[in-house]
Parts: sequence; structure tokens; C-alpha cells
Amino acid sequence: MFTSLAEKLQNTLRRLRGKGKLGEKDVDLALREIRLALLEADVNFKVVKDFVGGIRERAVGEEVRRSLTPGQQVVKIVHEELTALMGHQQSKITLSGSPAVIMLAGLQGSGKTTTAVKLAVNLSKGGRKPLLAAADTYRPGAAEQLQVLADSAKLPCYRNDGAGPVQICREAVRLADREGYEPVILDTAGRLHLDDAMMDELKKIKAQLKPAELLLVVDAMTGQDAVTAASSFHEALGLTGVILTKLDGDARGGAALSVRAVTGRPIKFAGVGEKIDALEPFHPERMASRILGMGDLLTLIEKAEAGFDQEKARKLEQKLRRQEFTLDDFREQLQQLRQMGNMEDILAMLPAAQIPKDLRRMQVDEKQFQRIDAVITSMTPAERSNPSMINSSRRRRIAGGSGTTVQDVNRLLTQFSQMQKLFKQMGTLEKKGFKHTGRGKRGFPFF
Repeated sequence: MFTSLAEKLQNTLRRLRGKGKLGEKDVDLALREIRLALLEADVNFKVVKDFVGGIRERAVGEEVRRSLTPGQQVVKIVHEELTALMGHQQSKITLSGSPAVIMLAGLQGSGKTTTAVKLAVNLSKGGRKPLLAAADTYRPGAAEQLQVLADSAKLPCYRNDGAGPVQICREAVRLADREGYEPVILDTAGRLHLDDAMMDELKKIKAQLKPAELLLVVDAMTGQDAVTAASSFHEALGLTGVILTKLDGDARGGAALSVRAVTGRPIKFAGVGEKIDALEPFHPERMASRILGMGDLLTLIEKAEAGFDQEKARKLEQKLRRQEFTLDDFREQLQQLRQMGNMEDILAMLPAAQIPKDLRRMQVDEKQFQRIDAVITSMTPAERSNPSMINSSRRRRIAGGSGTTVQDVNRLLTQFSQMQKLFKQMGTLEKKGFKHTGRGKRGFPFF
């Protein structure tokens, strides 16, 4: 997510931090690099112009001149302006009406149907009883896709394959009113391109159902096309917010940084994976921190608390304090980390300066998990407790017993060492005074 943009911005700001004094030439050179990085990330050029102008106005003013650390002050300004660009603070979803209705709109291929289920899963975790409505009667298999995804998430889905979109939406709301479902999430039809017929249909649904939220689902990988679509939808329908999909892919980030500025409507959720629970509330300040390499500890904590067993976490804490972390613990922790998302995303939430480069490059995919489990299972209890005793002959035996190679065994032992570094680094962050409000002294549930 934003990998190229993040690296360029971090490198530019790192040079500023090292300067004792900053003149206008220093600021202008840095702003030129920031401007180029944003344009290469496909950020709208008008947005870039206003963004860079706002930074320059503050960076060459008294705010920086009077600072004892001008470089750090400029970094602070960039962080604040980047946060403001994406919406200042989290915009929560509104659920008004009885039952509340959430209407999703978007172009075909934006991930709208999958997002409808992800949103329902997200709301159900908060105690809601959402009902999905299959209102896309145009795309072959759309209703069936929604039904299958809803069934996999154990969520109710209303279908009426012989009816029109407006009728389906009305019937779904009536069903929800009778059965106590709320909210009703309408998966409306998309098109390959914007057209009047699509907009007219969406306007009819909006007029009759009066949704509490009208959310546009936008594919972040489409760049400026996403911003153009958002502008057109908002002008025709009056959006209340945006959901960005595929932020976990190779998106350059332009849509995320442009869509709010262009439409004036907040980004409420972001899709960060293919699984049905891979939808997160969008926090502008946290996203700005991640882009600038400052980490996103609050999101990491929330993910950890949701995925980690508290009793196991307490036992692990005791082992870590006694330096008794074994390969069995390593396997168990990998399984729990697996529930939080991929390792690259997790490491991206930690401050870049605190994580060793070799650790940042560590990757653990599905096949690696299987190999890790096989390798650890082939070890003796003594070897799992004390990996330092695993010499060359033992490595060959373990590789043969697990159906892997010696290189796989070596890789596992290296990753085990890296995991120890990660836990040690998290402990260091806590000792430096990081505290998560409302969680007491322990910054992480597993420390």
C-alpha cells in the first residue's frame, strides 16, 4: 500500500531532519521532490498544487523559523497536511431510519458485491444484524455471487431474480422491518462506464428508500479514473462517503489522496485484502503516519486484540520475560499473526526507523506456513526448545523428515530469529513510554 510514494516521501523528509537550519531553497527542493512523488502516485494535479502550496506557506513561516528542530517541524507540517488531505479524522458510518439503509454504488469491477459482504461482516461484529439485498439484475451471476458470499459469512441475503432493482430493494426493506434486520445493504448494479440509464435507476432507488448512507465503491488501482467516477457519481446522486477497495494491491495511492479532496466526501472504509473480514475503517491520521514511515501502532493493537487469545498472550509474556520463547511458541504466534493479515502489512504498521531492513523484507505466505508447520513437527522437543543445538546433521534429518530442503530449515531458523527481534523491538517501544489509551500500561496485548 503506497509503497513507492511512502519510500520517496520518507527519503525526502529524512534529509530535512538532518539539517540544523532550513532556508527557502531547502524547503523548495524538498517540496519539488514531494510534488513529483505525488504526481507519480497519480494524485490529481490540482490536489497536488494545493497540498504543496499549503505546506510551503507554513514551512517558510514563523512556525518553522522559531523551531529548535526545523526539519522535524516540517515533517510535522507534512503529516498534518497529509492528514487533512484525507479528511482530518475518521468518519463513522451513519445508521438512521428504521430499518437503516446503506446503498452501495460503483462501476462494474470495483469490487462492490464483495465489499457489500465485507461491510455486513464488519457491522455484524458491532452487534448489528445486517441484511444483504441482491439488486444487481444486469451482471450475470451477480445475485448468485452475493448469495454465496453471504452464505459463507452466515449472513442473510434477499433475492428475487424475477423482479426489477427498485422492487427488490423495497421488498428487502420490508423483510428487514418484519424480521428485525438492520441495516439493509443494497448491492446495486454497476456498469462498465457511466451512463444516464444507470444513474436514473440509482436515483429512483435513492428517492424511494432514502438511504442513511450512499457509499461509492472505488477501485484504488484505477487512479485518476476513480476520481473522475467519484466526481460524476457525487454530482448525480449526492454521496455520503466512499469505500476504497484493493488498497492492499499495487495501487499507487492517488485515488486515496485525491478522492476526498475532489468530492468533499469522506473515505469511510478501505478494503485491504480478499477475505470477507478484510475491510477496515479509514483513519486519515493513521494512514498519513504509515505513508510517512511513522507506523500505525493503534491499528496494530486493534488487530492484535481481535486476533490474539488473551490467556495465551499472558503466558507468552511470561515466557518472553524469562527468555523462554521456543519454536512451538513461534509456530503458535505465526498462526495468530496469520489471522491479523499478511506480515508485510503488519510490519508496515511499525515505525520504519525501529525495524531492521532484513526484518522488513520478511515474507510469510500460505505455502511457507505449511512448510514451517512440517519442519517444526519434524523436530524433537529438545530441538524446538533450544534451536541453537540444531547443527548441520540435524538440519538434514529435519529436512528429510518434513519433506522439505535444508534451505527451508535454514530459512525457518532465520525467521525464528527475526521474530525474536520483532518482539524485542515491540518491548523497546513500550519501555520508551508508548501507551494505548484505555489499555493500561501494556501497549500490546501480547506484552
